[in-house]
Amino acid sequence: MKIQALLSDRPISAMLIALCFAVLLLLPWLHLLAPTSGFYLSAYWVTLLGKIMCLALVALALDLVWGYAGILSLGHGLYFALGGYAFGMYLMRQSSGDQLPDFMRFLSWTELPWYWVGTNHFLWALVLVVAIPGLVALIFGFFAFRSKIKGVYFSIITQAMTFAAALLFFRNETGFGGNNGFTGFKTILGFDITSAPMRATLCSLTALVLLLCFIGLRSLMNRPYGRVLGAIRDSENRLQYLGYRTLWYKLSAWILSAVIAGVAGALYVPQVGIINPSEMSPVNSIEIAVWVASGGRGTLIGPILGAGMINGMKTYFTVAYPEAWLLILGALFIVVTIFLPKGIIGVFERFKKGDR
Repeated sequence: MKIQALLSDRPISAMLIALCFAVLLLLPWLHLLAPTSGFYLSAYWVTLLGKIMCLALVALALDLVWGYAGILSLGHGLYFALGGYAFGMYLMRQSSGDQLPDFMRFLSWTELPWYWVGTNHFLWALVLVVAIPGLVALIFGFFAFRSKIKGVYFSIITQAMTFAAALLFFRNETGFGGNNGFTGFKTILGFDITSAPMRATLCSLTALVLLLCFIGLRSLMNRPYGRVLGAIRDSENRLQYLGYRTLWYKLSAWILSAVIAGVAGALYVPQVGIINPSEMSPVNSIEIAVWVASGGRGTLIGPILGAGMINGMKTYFTVAYPEAWLLILGALFIVVTIFLPKGIIGVFERFKKGDR
């Protein structure tokens, strides 16, 4: 009887999720309507919606490694920022035209650094968005997993790496704008970045990427690969005894997670209009973990809900009660940890069990 009830709930859940994503895809286009119409969506709300969906994409990326493989990263803000910087280089080149970016001219530089070569091409920028976070994740993950660093030690190392990267990007001589980072974007592929159609397009594109990543990861986790990741989370030693080379499973999940976070950063930058080293702050990476835990790790849809709920609350409380926001966030995390170990999704599961 319980199995039949569970199976009957799945189509309903899938329909609700599909409906929510359909709304997210179509909602930004209300920005193109006349401001006097009752359905008009202002530029503020389109930008806020796009920003929250980018952050939800990062939470989804972290859920892959933490929720399924049991690897808690407190440094995913680094991969998010690297993707943002990679696409920000293209946006800066678009804004400066044939000249050097403004911050380079301010520093009296006479030529572009070698790693800026080709960044005026859109396709090359897309390659960098995927390749840079993926390469950093490959190098770090290989040595960390090969050394069998686990648990809190691994989390501390990821946080230290993120902090070190932030200090590096704060320096002007690194060629990434120093403390100010990149801003003043004007065009993408020749189109005005602040125009209503471009805002709606970027926001809908973010919703589409979020949907595709959710569907792709859900399909992947339902395959043997996902079950192996779950076994690594529950008992890696036993899995190694059975002959599995867990290093490559963890490393592949880590790289995929980093790439998704980098793509989220690339979508975030043109919508928000700025990227600077503060995005690499360890506090930001801790917040991502809070979103995943609050929504329900190991569920994929939970982290999306958690990111949406907490960032919606943050938008309100940082304006209404700015001094109290960090206290509210801390209290929320304590409540979730003690009373809702399965997050928001766990609450729905309780209701379902109660109905039966």
